[in-house]
Amino acid sequence: MADLPQLAAEHFRVPDPQQLRPPTSSTHAPRFLLLYGSLRERSFSRLLVEEAARLLQAMGAETRIFNPSGLPLPDDAPETHPKVRELRELTQWCEGMVWCSPERHGAMTGIMKAQIDWIPLSVGAIRPTQGKTLAVMQVCGGSQSFNAVNQMRVLGRWMRMLTIPNQSSVAKAFLEFDQNDRMKPSSYHDRIVDVLEELVKFTLLTRDVAPYLVDRYSERKESAEMLMQRVNQSAL
Repeated sequence: MADLPQLAAEHFRVPDPQQLRPPTSSTHAPRFLLLYGSLRERSFSRLLVEEAARLLQAMGAETRIFNPSGLPLPDDAPETHPKVRELRELTQWCEGMVWCSPERHGAMTGIMKAQIDWIPLSVGAIRPTQGKTLAVMQVCGGSQSFNAVNQMRVLGRWMRMLTIPNQSSVAKAFLEFDQNDRMKPSSYHDRIVDVLEELVKFTLLTRDVAPYLVDRYSERKESAEMLMQRVNQSAL
C-alpha cells in the first residue's frame, strides 16, 4: 500500500474468492422479465419474446412479458402512471431480462427505448437493474443486421447489467413464423435456444453474488465521504 498513496486504504478491498461462494443458494426458479419493441398486431419481436418465454419456462424459469401498449413517452406522465409503475415493479421482481427489438431506420425502435428510459438507474438507495443479467435479440425485416442488439448492449452496460456474450438476430423474421405464430425449426431458432440457455446459466451463477460483483471501490469511498459530510454539518 505504501506504493499507492492515491488509494483510500480503508475502502480498498482485495477480491475474495470466498465471497463468490454464498453460504446458501437460492432455490426459487430464476425470474425473467421480457421486453419487446413493437405494437403491431402481428409483432415479430413479440412473437419471438413469447417463444423465448416458453423456452425459459422449459428450462425451469419463471417469466413475465411486459406489454408496452399504453406506456407514455418518458417524462410525459408522472411515475405513478399505472404502466410505468407496472414496468418498474417487474424490474424489481426479475433477476434477469430479455430485450428484443425490431430494427427501424438502422436502430432499435422508440418503443423499445421508451421502456428502457422509464427504468430508473436508482430508486433511493436501490439500483433496479444493477447486477441483473441481460440477453439481447433483434428481428429484421430484411437481411441480418446487428445495429439494434449493439445499441441494446450499450444500454445494458449503462444500466449496470451483466449482458451475456451470446445474442440473436433473426433475418427476414416474417419467414420464420408459421400460421400459428410459432417459430419454425431453423438455425435461428437454435441460436435462440443457445442465448436463453446461456442466460439461465449466467443468472444461476451470479444472482446470489450480484451485490458483491457490483460492489465498487469508488462508490464505497464516495458513500463514506457523503456520510462524513452529513455527520459534520453544522445544522440540518
